[in-house]
Amino acid sequence: MKKIVTILALCLSALTAQAAVQGREVSYQENGVTLKGYVAYDDAVKGRRPAVLVVHEWWGHNDYVRHRADMLAKMGYTALAVDMYGDGKLANHPDDAGKFATALNSNMPLAKARFDAGIKLLGTQKTVDAAQMAAIGYCFGGGVVLNMARLGEHLKGVASFHGGLNTEIAVAPGTIRARILSFTGEDDVMITADKVAAFKAEMDAAKANYRVVTYPGVKHSFTNPDADELGKKFNLPLAYNAEADKDSWQQTTVFLREIFGR
Repeated sequence: MKKIVTILALCLSALTAQAAVQGREVSYQENGVTLKGYVAYDDAVKGRRPAVLVVHEWWGHNDYVRHRADMLAKMGYTALAVDMYGDGKLANHPDDAGKFATALNSNMPLAKARFDAGIKLLGTQKTVDAAQMAAIGYCFGGGVVLNMARLGEHLKGVASFHGGLNTEIAVAPGTIRARILSFTGEDDVMITADKVAAFKAEMDAAKANYRVVTYPGVKHSFTNPDADELGKKFNLPLAYNAEADKDSWQQTTVFLREIFGR
């Protein structure tokens, strides 16, 4: 009897270990450049499901963006943490991060091509319903997903966390297909109140379906627990805010359910 119980326990343990979030590194190509991403999904969820692209901060594709992909996988989605810089390039100093981000932001065809490469890869995953895609982004990545919406990408929705709001893209009414959700802090000196107001005016003129959430007393990079350390290290106006982080994620959870209808 003891032997049978032991065997059953081992079987149950094996099943439990198998039914969990699976994450793996992936490499994909865009115009001869190798992009190094990360795919996450829950193998306990059966069949194809909605998918979400996650775009990194200006530091590059790191553990933080992979963590967000894992969180989405636990919610029942397949997530791809993309690599917008290529070769998994990471910045260890704000000067380098600024150069990487500026180079891509000033070349929108390149940014779109690399974003589209992520969409293509994600759409080929056996766990993905390619007709049900969204994107979220942080800081630099938040600006990227907003720009992709401006360019008319076929996404159900995009969510930007402390992402840049200004753009040089001229948006004609009806161009934006995706629903938009933007989170910013009122004490964010990088995304000031006038920029938020200009963004709202832009979205109104474009007749976009959007919502802007601002948090009083909250600074830039409020979703990243490493923000305080990075702010002190490089003398940057960054600060983590647990309450805003939690609330913005909860609102995004509802947002994804609404746009996917599940």
